Amino acid sequence: APRARMTTIPHRLALALALCAAALLAAAPARAGKAHQHGLARLDIAVDASRVSIVLDTPLDNLLGFERAPRTDAERQQADAAVALLRDGGRLFRIDPAAGCTLAKVELASAALKLGDAAAAPAPEGHADLEGRFDFDCKQGGRAAFVEVGLFEAFKRLQRLDLQLATPRGQMKAALQRPASRVALVR
Repeated sequence: APRARMTTIPHRLALALALCAAALLAAAPARAGKAHQHGLARLDIAVDASRVSIVLDTPLDNLLGFERAPRTDAERQQADAAVALLRDGGRLFRIDPAAGCTLAKVELASAALKLGDAAAAPAPEGHADLEGRFDFDCKQGGRAAFVEVGLFEAFKRLQRLDLQLATPRGQMKAALQRPASRVALVR
């Protein structure tokens, strides 16, 4: 099966990336002014001894085919189905069994879908996003060599994931493009 393309980050940037990844995974706030491109989503994965945390940031178009609050019964059903898929994080993200991980928590935020902290914000009419955080408790998280990502299978409009990885083995950037599904957590 095709694998993600990996590039090593220079050592000077490793600490900065680790700090940014920790801050991103700690709060996962909506990032103002971020690039918004259909077919492309961002996935940040942080691995430590007892936890794997995954943050997904995607335009709603990748999940629903539209980027606003649902207006019709059919659109509401489509949004409900997408949210149900996302809440099943253990199906979307299958972590290397050697790590002994189980899904602990899923948090979803989208003003347009009235989810999470973003639900209090007015729903935007265009370019709406969804941010999801998926936390897995692990017996030996550092042993995770890969994550199988089921997002391409679940959401046909999604074409590419830009990845940032922070693991006990180092920090990396990668891109995962349809039909690839495996993110290697080792260099």
